[in-house]
Amino acid sequence: MLGDRGYDHDKYRRLVWALGVKPVIARRGTEHGSGLGTQRWVVERAFAHLHWFRRLRIRWEIRDDIHEAFLTLGCALICWRRLVSLP
Repeated sequence: MLGDRGYDHDKYRRLVWALGVKPVIARRGTEHGSGLGTQRWVVERAFAHLHWFRRLRIRWEIRDDIHEAFLTLGCALICWRRLVSLP
């Protein structure tokens, strides 16, 4: 799990380890340049692409299964658009 400096606390690290996941959290008070930003950028970009769809930007659906269906459809459309744009 990748995390920024806001999650640099032993409590969060222990919770993540208890779930069996290795935390990679930037330390407070250290220099920038740990390399976490290059990996986190991919996730942030994916969220930005999903926010192109207004229905996903603001959750209008009450039922979880309907929201998940729109999320799946949004992911499929993003993948399709990227594949069509490849040379």
